[in-house]
Amino acid sequence: MTELNRRSLIGGAAATAAFGAMPLSHARAQAANTIRIGVLNDQSGPYRDLSGPWGVQCTLQAVQEFGNRGFNVEVVNADHQNRPDVGVNIARQWYDQGVDMIIDVPTSSVGLAVNGVAREKNKAYVNTGSATSDLTGAQCSPNTVHWMYDTYMLAKSTGAAMVRAGGDSWYFITADYAFGHALERDTSNFVRGAGGRVLGSVRYPFPATTDFSSFLLQAQASRPKVIGFANAGADLINSIKQASEFGVTRRGIKLAALLMFLPDVHAIGLQTAQGLVLTESFYWDLNDRTRALTQRLQPRLRDQVPNMASVANYSGALHYLKAVADMGVAAAKASGVETINRMKAMPVDDDAFGPGIIRADGRKLCPSYLFEVKAPSESRGRWDYYKLVGTTPAEEAFRPIADGNCPFLRT
Repeated sequence: MTELNRRSLIGGAAATAAFGAMPLSHARAQAANTIRIGVLNDQSGPYRDLSGPWGVQCTLQAVQEFGNRGFNVEVVNADHQNRPDVGVNIARQWYDQGVDMIIDVPTSSVGLAVNGVAREKNKAYVNTGSATSDLTGAQCSPNTVHWMYDTYMLAKSTGAAMVRAGGDSWYFITADYAFGHALERDTSNFVRGAGGRVLGSVRYPFPATTDFSSFLLQAQASRPKVIGFANAGADLINSIKQASEFGVTRRGIKLAALLMFLPDVHAIGLQTAQGLVLTESFYWDLNDRTRALTQRLQPRLRDQVPNMASVANYSGALHYLKAVADMGVAAAKASGVETINRMKAMPVDDDAFGPGIIRADGRKLCPSYLFEVKAPSESRGRWDYYKLVGTTPAEEAFRPIADGNCPFLRT
């Protein structure tokens, strides 16, 4: 992982391979006028289908739509393998080799680790993939924007809705790393705050678990009204499929998918997933703007449609490039903090999430939508999986800034 992975190069006048034939002064001038974005995510593991190659393509779409505004844009990508040490090494090398902004970075333990590298190097960091609310709380940074969703927003929308519907006793099956811990913590707080009870939890090794039978049996033994899955991706898919095989819901237990994406529903199938409630901040068929963006992305995504995770790269990269254009390439390359400050000062608006703002703590605000998965008879075809049952406005969806205790805001 010692070299930039140049799978995708767009927006520039010449490919990197041609640098060697250029006069040194020309190469330096071109490098000085090139913004480099690094997409760091899971290309081969449990979160691959949530963003992975599709997140790279959504980033490239943002670059394409941004166009040539006097500077070149290069996009590179790599697989962090859901390992903080791998993620940190790639981030450090990228930043040292001229990458100006890193985006995506699912797996909260990796996301938090890269957060530290960005601050150390004074580079820009747009996290669209990690869920932990600690990115705008205890570990917030002036170099980081947290896009799209977090554990607080998910817990408030899905967790609170389940309690209101009568699910007032919970047992959690939790991925044993930062994301799972934060999602269990935040959901537990909302359950208790609404008068419910948490009967217990079990944590499983991540990412080394595919058999959830023993954990489901432990959960059933507690006789909860709701089993909350504080996991995502392939783990969540396996959990729900195995719960169905064991007849968990036939025993009157509801399943709470606390972080579920459209590709998860597709993998599970409507027959099994029907009736599940979940929270997303994007759905391809939500409105005219999301449908238009989906149509533009179709040539890149082929038989896929964008989901909350992949399309956040489009939104975050596009806003970052607008900030670079506003402040100038030299200033953007000189200071990640100043680039993030410019992003915060500019209103956000795109076809993925509509209008929004970025708060002082780095939290990008957008509405959260509570969806119910359709029954097979309700679906009009492939990817027509959701019906909207509730909306939380952007200003109410996320943890109040005063409650996050972001350290750099207190200094």
